[in-house]
Amino acid sequence: MELTPATNAIYVPSDPPRDGVFALWDSDGDLGVHPQAGSGGCTPGQHGHSAIELVLPDGKGFRRTKVDAHVLRLPDAIPFLLTVTDPPSPAIAGWSAAVEAALNLIARGRLTPGVSPGGVDSWRVGPLDAADDALARDLAAALPPEAHALPLSGVDRIRLHSPESLIRALWDAVADVLVRTPAASVAARGPAFAAPEPTRLGEADAEWLATGLPSSGARLLLRVEIREDGEEFSFAGVLALRSATDPSLVIDAATLWDAPEAVLSRLGEQVEAQLLVGLRRAARAWPVLTRALAAAAPAELALSDDEVVELLTHDPLRDAGVEVLWPKGMFADSVRMQASATPSPGSESGAAFRLTDLLSFRWQLAVGGQALTGEEVAALAEAKRPLVRLRGQWARVDPAMLARLRRRSRTLSGAEALAAALSGSIEIDGERVDFAPPAELSGLVERVRSAGADRNFVPPAGLEATLRPYQLAGLGWLATMTGLGLGACLADDMGLGKTIQLIALHLHRRASGAGPTLVVCPTSLLGNWEREFAKFAPKIPVRRFHGGGRHLDDLEPDEVVLATYGVLRRDRAALGEVSWGLVAADEAQHVKNPLSATAKELRRIPADARVALTGTPMENRLTELWSIVDWTTPGLLGSLEHFRRTVARPVERDSDAAATERFAAMVRPFLLRRRKTDPDIAPELPRKTETDRFVPLTAEQATLYEAVVRENLALIAESAGVQRRGQVLKLLTELKQICNHPAQYLKESGPLAGRSGKLAAFEELLDVILDEGDSVLVFSQYVRLCRLLAGRLAERGIDAELLSGATPPNRREELVRRFQAGEVPVFLLSLKAGGVGLNLTRATQVIHYDRWWNPAVEDQATDRAYRIGQDRPVQVHRLIAEGTLEERIATVLETKRGLADAVIGAGEDWITELSDEELAELVRLGSEP
Repeated sequence: MELTPATNAIYVPSDPPRDGVFALWDSDGDLGVHPQAGSGGCTPGQHGHSAIELVLPDGKGFRRTKVDAHVLRLPDAIPFLLTVTDPPSPAIAGWSAAVEAALNLIARGRLTPGVSPGGVDSWRVGPLDAADDALARDLAAALPPEAHALPLSGVDRIRLHSPESLIRALWDAVADVLVRTPAASVAARGPAFAAPEPTRLGEADAEWLATGLPSSGARLLLRVEIREDGEEFSFAGVLALRSATDPSLVIDAATLWDAPEAVLSRLGEQVEAQLLVGLRRAARAWPVLTRALAAAAPAELALSDDEVVELLTHDPLRDAGVEVLWPKGMFADSVRMQASATPSPGSESGAAFRLTDLLSFRWQLAVGGQALTGEEVAALAEAKRPLVRLRGQWARVDPAMLARLRRRSRTLSGAEALAAALSGSIEIDGERVDFAPPAELSGLVERVRSAGADRNFVPPAGLEATLRPYQLAGLGWLATMTGLGLGACLADDMGLGKTIQLIALHLHRRASGAGPTLVVCPTSLLGNWEREFAKFAPKIPVRRFHGGGRHLDDLEPDEVVLATYGVLRRDRAALGEVSWGLVAADEAQHVKNPLSATAKELRRIPADARVALTGTPMENRLTELWSIVDWTTPGLLGSLEHFRRTVARPVERDSDAAATERFAAMVRPFLLRRRKTDPDIAPELPRKTETDRFVPLTAEQATLYEAVVRENLALIAESAGVQRRGQVLKLLTELKQICNHPAQYLKESGPLAGRSGKLAAFEELLDVILDEGDSVLVFSQYVRLCRLLAGRLAERGIDAELLSGATPPNRREELVRRFQAGEVPVFLLSLKAGGVGLNLTRATQVIHYDRWWNPAVEDQATDRAYRIGQDRPVQVHRLIAEGTLEERIATVLETKRGLADAVIGAGEDWITELSDEELAELVRLGSEP
């Protein structure tokens, strides 16, 4: 049959139900169903055309109307609706689902004989439980108005059949059509409920009808028994009836035939018939019971182990209304396999657990949450059946589990065991299983999770500063983690005092003779670290391991050595000869690439404890966080390839909630993250206001933008793999440069005025800021643009300084001093060079001339002004070229601000993976689609 998209369908009930029909009509005025061309005999033989009266909307209300419908009788309509693929209309789809639901109910044995309103025999669907009733309501709610526009007959006012009444009428009709088979005459003991034509019920039929409703009499019950013969055992299912009026009365089927009449009367009338009817109904749900029907007087049947397991696991008789009684000691718990490890050697004086320890892996079995002994495990391994008796109870055993139990065990590193204990599971042979840590490891896990909870931690001697409560808590956390021989990543927001917390940690460890501390940082921060130690811990010897003549001779036990990442790469051998008590990596995002020379050399520096300091532990992807944590706590997250397969891909690509939670459980104890916006962290900070300023493109910008889009999209469509990714990044870079200023894209030095909408908005905003006497930080990711802006400001006679990665350290310090002293009102900074290690609280205005792909990097740059010590409100302005990819990216970035907290990356990679169509939509010019 062919259906058009305008085909509608409606069910027209009848008495008896099996005479109901489906009417198919076309809302465009054509018949809704046509024989397929060349289909031969595909056209149903018992259908025709008829005028059907419906109530349909006419634009102002509803009116009665007649449609020329194609009528299908149920025997033809049922297969027709069940074989419809991709239904062209909601009405066809709704009725197809209703017919399928009717078949499912019949297959589950939801059948009962009844009498139609006309007094003839009819099968009905029932009894229905709450889930079935809910299904009827859901199907009715899904029907469009056209599918239930059938008016009630015999009334003057327009009243319609309710959609739910039509669903239930259809279910009854389907049952009356399909169940009326020759086999039904055997059950009914006569032609009623089996003959194709309506049959008036006689006395015998009425008697059978009364006994054919199991819900009106006793309830079938199956009692599982264990038969033991020495050491052998078997299972049997004993049939019984429970009285509906007296639930305490249960009579085994074996005694029904000889039970006193007084007892049988308490079960109701026709007890034997009730048993047989209930058994037949139950056998449809669980075919195992058909073996009992073969007996002349069904009483019990033997059950195999697998059949008992099926009953325990799935209870297929529940929907059939059959109660299953289990013997005492039989329960549905199975033997569960857990991974574990032997205790780690340790001592009272040192760390109780070392990440480099090799632990002996072992399997541990448990039932009901209780671990089995070695003897019980050995006995279990010899079992040949899926049901075994343990500790006076019966439990299921998976043969595949026993096979795994016999395999050779492996070893675990201390770091692997700690990660498994934190997450509660471990991956073995590609499958994730529960992990039960030994007592010693459990104690360590509790100490790690509670690190920093001591609110009475005492500041160390020699610290000439008063720590804020959150800083004191951070010191306690760092002291606990390093004291356990574990690493830590302090990821507080910029400006919350990571430096002073590290200084306090050095003083705390100094008291126990922990040894010298090495601080590795960017070159621009050497002076800052030196001044901070001189201010807060003046008695601590500090030396710069930088510049000509650097050496590590005569290193004192409590000395602090300051080195740069560049020196680390060149002089790692010299630094590696010292037994460092603590190595700290400041701005640790510098080692976010685990394959970089810097990251590799840093890993070769020996240390009793390692601490990473960074406000952005993850800028773009999870592997960056892996690189930092794998340095501070080697082995915790496994190898890089294992991490990519089990964590990065499931979390970043598949948004796997379970993988995300496991990873968070592992990494959270080793990473302390506090924000300025957290309660009680920095309540004295003034407010920060952020504003997006959308600016139009000039005609020159729009022309360049459209030309670059056309050219690059054509090349992208023809490329693949790495070449395509590179082409996409090239497109993004060029479009961002055009949005900034045509001169940046064209590599021109000028002229600048009148060519960029963003520059015009920038100058207008800057004039207002300077007129109010404020100081401003201007960030861009492009040094070339900063130089163009510096030249433009010089033309206008505005004092400004520029800081980039090429600025020498001494010059950098001088620029910061001048700005903080108020000698220069405008500070131009490249985002990467100026976004870290600077205290620029003189500024009350921050302008982001262009957008970075990760909002965390922007926030870190803003924190140069919005940090502890700022006592005035800070206004943040972001310039966005409207109608361009900048505007669309801005919307996405707002949703990505919280993604780092859920350990999901946010870099440019997500853009390079877009399809050609999605990419074209992203970069198209214009606000309207």
